[in-house]
Amino acid sequence: MRVAMINDEGIVIREHRNAFDVETDTGVVVCTLRSKLRKTLYYPERDNRYHTVENVGQIRVINPVTIGDRVRISKQENDNTGAIEAVLPRRSKLSRKAPGRRRVEQIMIANADYLIIVLAVKNPVPNIRLLNRLLVAAEAGTLTPIICLNKMDLWTSESPDIQETYKQVGYRIIPTSALTGLGIDELRNVLSQKISAIAGPSGVGKTSLLNALQPGLGLKVREVNRSTGQGRHTTSYLAGHKLDVGGLVIDTPGIREFSLWDITPEELPGMFPDL
Repeated sequence: MRVAMINDEGIVIREHRNAFDVETDTGVVVCTLRSKLRKTLYYPERDNRYHTVENVGQIRVINPVTIGDRVRISKQENDNTGAIEAVLPRRSKLSRKAPGRRRVEQIMIANADYLIIVLAVKNPVPNIRLLNRLLVAAEAGTLTPIICLNKMDLWTSESPDIQETYKQVGYRIIPTSALTGLGIDELRNVLSQKISAIAGPSGVGKTSLLNALQPGLGLKVREVNRSTGQGRHTTSYLAGHKLDVGGLVIDTPGIREFSLWDITPEELPGMFPDL
């Protein structure tokens, strides 16, 4: 008896080693990539011969399917496994140069409305260099950046004046504290009915914010390393979390390295609202 195949569309909400969780209107489907699509995406050569040095050298993106992608899938009827047949056009993306020596793109997030850039006012100290790079990358990828100043319960008069500096040049700032609840309702309202990504260094409290935004989520939290003052990775993979108020929040691992992708020095002034 021939098994009926169903075509559907959905959004990638989690990536495993060799598969993707795709959220559809009827539930989550665990999907692999069709081999033909995998060759086309990873090895974009006309004849798909990917074993030659010349072809491998022309790879320009290391993860052509990522969290937030809308995809077309096929699956058997009454089955929760399937295959990704096509990646639909993206309306936004957050990209960086992939870690390592080769000049290839890593697409971290696709189709997000907002990039929530989280910094702590203290423990660890704010990484302004990373903040600026994420702001530029958001602009380049057509995401709306919002700066979230977390751990406001640790704020003192000696804390860096990030809020006024960036507010004056046109960025939205949301001060928050997962401990006291400051700013949680405001942030939740922003995320409602949208696709958003939360990014920042390790230890700034991204996971604690998610637990506060969505009670019952129960994500594991780790403390800042006291000897180094650096954050410790809690999230080790990209994952999308649905909110009761509607919307999807993509949690990203703590960022330690972020090199801009495909942005020239001449383009930089146009990436900031005050220039």
